Amino acid sequence: MTEPPAELKWKVHGSRSLYDNEWIRLRLVDVEPPDGSRFEHHVVKLHHVAVALLLNEREEVLTLWRYRFAVDQWGYELIGGLVEEGENPAATAAREAVEETGWRPIGEPEHIATFQPLPGMVDAPVNAYIWRNAEKVGEPTDAEEAARIEWIPIDRMLDLIKRGEVLGSGAIVPLLFYLASRNTGSADLG
Repeated sequence: MTEPPAELKWKVHGSRSLYDNEWIRLRLVDVEPPDGSRFEHHVVKLHHVAVALLLNEREEVLTLWRYRFAVDQWGYELIGGLVEEGENPAATAAREAVEETGWRPIGEPEHIATFQPLPGMVDAPVNAYIWRNAEKVGEPTDAEEAARIEWIPIDRMLDLIKRGEVLGSGAIVPLLFYLASRNTGSADLG
């Protein structure tokens, strides 16, 4: 990677909190872009999230079908949750799989990607992992996570994404990454 040009980096002169709780922080940041103008810019800070893409031997992906009131929409998601203080993100993804679905991932995960969904004004890091094997260990312990838990053929996921039936970048990015790596013949996702 080449070194980014220092003259294009924005200067931060300070910030102030507008709202702060355990789920979300909203700050107004005093910034100066390279053109020398200066203004306040809103920045939303969300928790670090870890996502699990579980595949079985039939190339099916484990999904949650659920309602999201913020966008008033039903759709498919991958398993995921908030990374707790001091917790490894891969451990979070595995823990959430058991809690949300009753399926425990087996073996070491492959790291798919770390990404920021909306870096222009939202700081919300996401780590995504893939497991190619899981075992049913019980029922979900969090009954409000999904109306339905379903194994869907990976080949159907692109169509579901196109139709807007897969919700959020935490599901869309890992699925598209996996599909692209599979189509290019790349065996190593990490």
